[in-house]
Formats: sequence, C-alpha cells, structure tokens
Amino acid sequence: MTLRTRITLLVTLLLAASLLILGGVVHELLKEFLYRSLREELAQASAQVVRLLNAGGGELLSVGLPSTLYAEVQLLTEADPAFLAKEGGISVQKSPALGSHRLVLSQGDYAALLKKGEVWAEVALPREGSPLRLLVLARKVRVNLGQTEWDGALLVGKPTEPLEATLSQFTRIYAATALLVLLLSALLARRLVREALEPLEWVARKAGAIEARPEELPEPPNRDEVYALVRALNAMMRRMREAFEAQARFLQDASHELRTPITAILGHVGYLLRRTPVTEAQKESLEVIQREAERMRKLVEDLLELSKSGTWKVEPVPVHVRSLFEEVKEEFSRQGSEIALEVADDLFVLGDPDRLHQVLANLVANSLKAKARRVVLRGRGVEKRVILQVEDDGEGIPKEHLPHIFERFYRVDRARDRERGGSGLGLAIVKAILEAHGGEVWVESEPGRGTTFTLSLPASAPPPPPA
Repeated sequence: MTLRTRITLLVTLLLAASLLILGGVVHELLKEFLYRSLREELAQASAQVVRLLNAGGGELLSVGLPSTLYAEVQLLTEADPAFLAKEGGISVQKSPALGSHRLVLSQGDYAALLKKGEVWAEVALPREGSPLRLLVLARKVRVNLGQTEWDGALLVGKPTEPLEATLSQFTRIYAATALLVLLLSALLARRLVREALEPLEWVARKAGAIEARPEELPEPPNRDEVYALVRALNAMMRRMREAFEAQARFLQDASHELRTPITAILGHVGYLLRRTPVTEAQKESLEVIQREAERMRKLVEDLLELSKSGTWKVEPVPVHVRSLFEEVKEEFSRQGSEIALEVADDLFVLGDPDRLHQVLANLVANSLKAKARRVVLRGRGVEKRVILQVEDDGEGIPKEHLPHIFERFYRVDRARDRERGGSGLGLAIVKAILEAHGGEVWVESEPGRGTTFTLSLPASAPPPPPA
C-alpha cells in the first residue's frame, strides 16, 4: 500500500470517526431538547389542571386541555402499588383523546408516586399494530367529590411518536449528508495528498534514474521543504561521489604499485626454478612462493578491474550466443570436465563480447573449482531479454551464503577457496559487468546437487550482413 493511499485512508477514517461522533452528540442533544420541551409542556398542562381542581372545576379534562393531551384523574382508594398496577385507580375524569382506554402505570411507578408525590412514566396504549407510547407525568392531588376529599392522582401524557419520527428523520438526513461529505472529502484528500507528495515522487524518480555513481539531483524551483530535501541529498551524494572516487584512486594506485614487485617475485622465482640447481626442500618452498605470488597477481588484477567498474564504457554490439559459448568451451576443454551447450543458432544478445566472455569464463572456472563433472551452458530468448545459464553438478553452495556471494572478498569456505586460488572478487566483477550491460544475475544452488547461475541481458537482432 502506497503512502498516498495510507494517508488518504487515515484522513478518511478520522473524518468518518469525527462525523460519527458529531452525529451521535447532535442526536443526543436534539433528543434531550425534544423530550425536555415535552416535559415542560406536560408540566404546564398538569399545573393548569391542578389549579382547576383546586378551584373546584367540573368537567375540566374535557374542556380545559388540548385534544392532543391524554389525561385522567384517578381516585387512589388503595395504597398498594401492586393492586393499582393491575387495574389503576378509580377513574373520575378522562380526556377525550383517551377514549375507552385508561392510563395505568407500572407497579414501580405507582410506588414512586405514592412515596414522592410525582413521577415521570411511560405508558403504552393498545391499538392496531404497535402500541401507542406516551410520556406521562403523574402527581398526587386531592379530589373533591360531593363534600368529601379523596386522595387521587392526575396523569397527563402525550405521544412520543412525533419526537421519535423527528429523530429518525434527522438520523437519515444526517447519514446521507455525512456519506456525501465523506465521499467528497476522500476525493479531495486524495487530490491534496497527491499534490503534496508529487515533489517527493519526482525526487524518487530522479534518484532512481541515477546510475552506479551518485549524481546530483536538479533542484526544484520552489524553495520549500522538498527544496531543502534535495539540497541535503545533493550534499550527501557529493560526499559519496568523493568517497567512491577516493576509493577507486586508492585501488588503482595500490594495484599499479603492487604489480611491479609481484612481477619481480614471479620472474626471480621462475629463474631460480629453471636455471639454478635447488634441493627438493628449496624447490617446494619456491613453488609455494610462486603459487602465492600468482594468487596475489590475480587479486591485484581483480582489484584493478573492480576499480574501473564504475567507469566502464560498454559499447554493445550483437553477439552470437552459440559462438560465445563455443569460445568458452574451447578455453576449458582441457580441464577434464564435460561442457555441454544448449542454445539455438539464431540467438543474439546485445553486449560487449569480451566482457561477456569474461563473465562466462569466470562462472565456468568457479564450477570446475567446485569439482563439477559436467557444466551446461544454456541460452534462450524470453520476450525482449536473453536468459543465459551456467549449470553444474558440483559441490553446491549452502543456502545461508547465497545472499552474500556477490559481495567483494566474500568466500563460502575461506580455507578451501584460498587453496584453489580464489580472490573473492570474481563474482563481484561478474555482477558489475552485468549491471554495466543493464542486466541482472542471480543464483540457485543446493549442496551436493550443483549450482545454476542465471544471467538476464537485452536481446538483439542479428547484425546486418557485410556489404
């Protein structure tokens, strides 16, 4: 998942969470406001009825209350909440809105009414479909019947359906609006993030286009954070380039300086072995010196080769792969191992023939050092690439060494490689040559079953016939 997508998702999720919290808060505030307004209306209506009762009003419920209110005056002849919850008190007066129904509270509500003198309750009136739910304010009152006063209860209620319908409508409108806002915000956030990250992507593309040696990036015109980043990267690349150049100069100077004494050592040892009488012990020592000097000469040549790897000027030409394989096979034909070729006659690769010969020769030499009895040079075309393989049945390479074998001076078995004359630079040179050609190299191996090196190079058409 790209950074652009992650930021867009994060912004969208944060906005969605904010809208969800905001919607919940507004819903609760609206609900609290609506129910508070309803309670105030019921309290005012109840207070009006109480005043009429105290004034000795008659049919007050039928003329003194709005038709939308549900009200009833009950005599509380019993102080038992359980008894009252079954049938309610004796109904004295009812509002027209109640019709044949009555307002009967629950046992807990009657208990609270008898104890506190006032209680808010919910009452459900039966009807077709779902029951009609009312918010009811019940309070104790004194009811005068004839010349006798009785303990009674005044119940005033109103349906909560309009409030719930308002809340449901708000929820639907808010949800649709929030989804629309979320969608538009996500598109806007993606566009803003794309515009914000575009300079960084430009820096990444420029940096990715740099070749083996670091080169400075072009500085953007706007002097912003990206400009500061590019300047910092350019300063780092200048230091890296200076370090690479210093390393290359050191390797070249050291290689040139070491060539002369090594050549002198080899010359004198060869002279002593050919022209002077020596004992067997002296001959054995001179041969050790000669072998080590040869190894040192190979190491110096490899170091000099690697020091030039960043400055190689490869001039690719169409190279006939079968002819290249046959040259390598002829070079190692006297080593005692079988070298087989599996390649079509019309396969051409784009590259430097001398460098590609060097790569294949290095890989075949490694196979023979690994005691391979059979080496297969294989080539095939895949779309616009040519795949070359060097496969052997030698000792193989342990799995833990495979990620490191192209590193400089890396040896799988240091003691054994030193005895075989390896410098630890051959595969690093192979990789450098392949990269200079715009190619790749990778390896597959299993101890005891052999190793396969695979090279990927640009394909080429056959060269035009000579005029």
